[in-house]
Amino acid sequence: MELTWDGVLAWRLRRQFLDPVGSASAVEVVSRLCGVHAQVSSAAELAVAVRQTDPRVGALREALEDRPLKDRPLLKTWAMRGTLHALTVEQAPTFLSLLAASRSWERAAWQRAFLSAAQLAALTEVVLAALDGRVLGREELVAEVAERTGDPRLVEQLRSGWGAALKPLAWQGMLCHGPARGNRVTFTRPDTWLPDWSGLVEPEQAARVAIPAYLAAYGPATPEAFDRWLTRGVSKKGALRAWFAALEDELVTVDVEGQQGYARATDIDELASSHPSQVVRLLPGFDQYVLGPGTNDTRIIPAGRRALVSKAAGWISPVVVAGGRVAGTWETTADALAVSLFPESGTVAREALEAEAARLGAVLGTSLSLSVSSV
Repeated sequence: MELTWDGVLAWRLRRQFLDPVGSASAVEVVSRLCGVHAQVSSAAELAVAVRQTDPRVGALREALEDRPLKDRPLLKTWAMRGTLHALTVEQAPTFLSLLAASRSWERAAWQRAFLSAAQLAALTEVVLAALDGRVLGREELVAEVAERTGDPRLVEQLRSGWGAALKPLAWQGMLCHGPARGNRVTFTRPDTWLPDWSGLVEPEQAARVAIPAYLAAYGPATPEAFDRWLTRGVSKKGALRAWFAALEDELVTVDVEGQQGYARATDIDELASSHPSQVVRLLPGFDQYVLGPGTNDTRIIPAGRRALVSKAAGWISPVVVAGGRVAGTWETTADALAVSLFPESGTVAREALEAEAARLGAVLGTSLSLSVSSV
């Protein structure tokens, strides 16, 4: 089957609650997007809000932290590409299982940079014991590790805000974030924090859930695109091929303007009948619409503009999306919204930008004055 990128991008906008914006809850948005990037909490909240007709400030935080013990549908943990994500309790064991399958912490380069195998084993033992039914702040956890191991290297690594030493534990389902204490993070164990936590499943079983879920929002896509989104491309290649091969009854190969990829068989009719979208959306930094296919996908971001979207230190800019493609960036200061458009992306109607500015202002609780310039 041959498809067009205009049709595919219109389908993705629809699947991701962007055209039209829907009435989905924060949990439903997180589920459909296969997680929401949560390195910056305000951006994560906005990523949910811009997909809702009636957004509520703090809805994501409430689902993460404020629900009663028996009803905690989300967790926050290091997940895809080693970055913090809000994930549903139902989906997290599958994505984490595939992340753990790469065993990246067993590589010599990782151990030279962070911890030896023996140090990581010692850290794992202490953390599992310290967080059993408890929620600890970073310094509290550091103190426990220092007391029980006396290893200054472990203490040094734990104090790093990047969390490299704790990511292998997160990927193996042994650790997640607890409720924040102001601007300070806490840690706990998902099996004692989440009553519905199932534990990790085998990678082969996890792939049968995770791959279709990804394709349901970001397809059609290649196995390599899926792996870049998941692990930055470090999954074992034989395992990656086997995961997709095992889904041959559920997936079909399609051609999108000469690029072959996989799609769910159940999506084919809708993909084939999708017409180009004219919608304009202002999406926050780190939005899944661009992170799902990756910022190096030139069908989404013009090749010469990637540096304006994917910036230094891993920062992903807020973007203007027109017709499914990134047509510029934006930023707010106080009550001002400054939009910078890419001239090569074509005309973006001022009226559409004003409508989005009003919608964004309503979410942020302010009236935004719009200015538009060309890059």
